[in-house]
Amino acid sequence: MPPLAIHGHFYQPPREDPVTGVMPVEREAAPYHDFNEKVTAESYRPIAERGYFDHLSFNAGPTLMGWLARHAPDTYQGMLDSDRRHAELTGVGNAIAQPAHHTILPLARHRDKLTQVRWGIASFRHRFGRQPRGMWLPEMAVDLDTLDVLSEEGLSFTILSDQQVRGNPEAGSGPYRVRLPRGGYFAVFLRDRALSDAIAFSLPNLGDGCAWMAEVVSGRQNPLTLIATDGETFGHHHPKGLDFLGSLLAGGNSSYTVLTLTDYLRRHPPTIDVDIIPRTAWSCSHGVARWDAGCRCTPGDPSWKPALRSALDLLADEIDAIYLHETRRVIEQPWRLIDESIDVVLGFTDMRTLVDEHANQVLKTGYTQRIGHLVKAQLHRQRMFSSCGLFFEDLDRFEPRYVIANAARAIQLCRQATGVDLGADFCETLMPARSKVTGVSAADLYDEIVARAEAAAI
Repeated sequence: MPPLAIHGHFYQPPREDPVTGVMPVEREAAPYHDFNEKVTAESYRPIAERGYFDHLSFNAGPTLMGWLARHAPDTYQGMLDSDRRHAELTGVGNAIAQPAHHTILPLARHRDKLTQVRWGIASFRHRFGRQPRGMWLPEMAVDLDTLDVLSEEGLSFTILSDQQVRGNPEAGSGPYRVRLPRGGYFAVFLRDRALSDAIAFSLPNLGDGCAWMAEVVSGRQNPLTLIATDGETFGHHHPKGLDFLGSLLAGGNSSYTVLTLTDYLRRHPPTIDVDIIPRTAWSCSHGVARWDAGCRCTPGDPSWKPALRSALDLLADEIDAIYLHETRRVIEQPWRLIDESIDVVLGFTDMRTLVDEHANQVLKTGYTQRIGHLVKAQLHRQRMFSSCGLFFEDLDRFEPRYVIANAARAIQLCRQATGVDLGADFCETLMPARSKVTGVSAADLYDEIVARAEAAAI
């Protein structure tokens, strides 16, 4: 029977206010407190309770997994148990990793790519207890440098959309080989964009999942068919999506065989080469312009996007310069310290112990704390580039506020550590980014965030 794999991408950004640490009430999520609670109730928990994770290929973002571990441990454990059962049955797990934050990697510096990937791998090992074989790329955004990083960090494959490659995809959804500039190759699976988009955007009109898929694959021979979409499609975006997914998975008993990507790759190593089309993504037909220069993928005037992006890039340079200046005499490998700071986030160690382990001399308590603040600033500097901040059509939304709030927290930590205040210059660079809907500028949002933080501290 024709093989079918269904991959779910499960992700939520950290929703706590980065300055105050408080989870705000999100009115649009009513009757729930926030969207994490809402999507868990509508999607994550029922998918786990019905045992669907056992049959899916899936990734769950580190920030989502951290929230589930704290607030929905039953669902969290259900996801881990599904991966464990799959490994016991097939020899490989069915979960794959994701970079720590939803960063558009082709737009990131090579150093940031390394940190995001290493944090994602460390988080996966902590949750699932094993080394991941594959990694989901945020928005499927890809370039060769990103694939090089994945390969160098011990990963084997990722998932792209069929419009992101050149070549002859005669093996259906793959896997295929992409030759890497530094030698070797990396495996990619290609999702069937038409089928995946049909589920994502037209699910209520598709009828029964099994019957629909049986008709789709009728006459197909051995090549794999891969559907990859947001996991929130099932139950949150489409209330009937849970039943559709259940029927789709059950259909493997008669019309097609449901399997997972890690298992399929183990038995079908790639032999056909394709070339990626660099700086492309699954949700932007203009490359990665949606998160950079702005494009027609979102309505309205996107001129605020390059202005905000430029301000964030400049601030990142300044934060890095302060960090390297302050650590140059006492930390031999400052970026290794940043990469291993994920252990503090995961609760393996505390900041003082970590800094002392990396120091080449005994540090006074105040100096250790000073470097610790700058390491924490690097966490928020990374979160400034979460893709949601530049995804939507207008500046005056929660998501741009979130990335600006992370910038404000990084600035605050740098000031506490060194006395250097980057806020005024950052605020000035934010001025050109302005909402065409409300007239609010990014500088106004920054001032609002800082004022709220100062009021909370009183």
